Amino acid sequence: MLALLHTSPLHIPVFDALRDEDHQGLELRHFVDEELLARARREGPEAVVGDVRDALRKAVADGARAVLCTCSTIGGIAEAAAAEAGVPVLRVDRPMAAAAVAEGPRVVVLATVESTFGPTVSLIEEEGHRAGRPVDVRTHLVEGAWEHFDAGDLDGCARLVASAADEVTDADVIVLAQVSIARAQQLTTTPVPVLSSPRPGLAAGAQALHPR
Repeated sequence: MLALLHTSPLHIPVFDALRDEDHQGLELRHFVDEELLARARREGPEAVVGDVRDALRKAVADGARAVLCTCSTIGGIAEAAAAEAGVPVLRVDRPMAAAAVAEGPRVVVLATVESTFGPTVSLIEEEGHRAGRPVDVRTHLVEGAWEHFDAGDLDGCARLVASAADEVTDADVIVLAQVSIARAQQLTTTPVPVLSSPRPGLAAGAQALHPR
């Protein structure tokens, strides 16, 4: 069983749909704690270290053989707790970051909350260092998009993010930093590659259950 640690219940159908498309038979169990993101936004990701560890322990106690954290703000915190958890713990955006680095050095990160930028930029820089490739990461906050998502208006959120992506011209790749804005990838018209995290992240989680 692969456990998914979410900070919004709206992510559940996203990953269930991807499981049905790409990983039939994969057992997913969803754990949702919205307060993790709310507190991380107020006080910084380090403020939720203990709570994330508790969530991972609960997932493992419930039978998880691997855990995928779908929140980009706390993904690094979850990943760092893997040794204590005793099972693989992955952050959903790491495969996306590796793919972004492979596209070229000029990376633009789009997000709807400021707390996402620090962890995402650090992750892309880490993947750049690992690949031996230089990266120049710029960030852009999509104003108003989070409010649409928080109100359940996923289409409105996606349209704002897609519009912001289409305005980017001087980049080799655009990264949609959060699961919550992944659907904007289908709405963009920019010739610049646009990457999102759910599909490659879930594939990595599935692979962690059956390492070769």
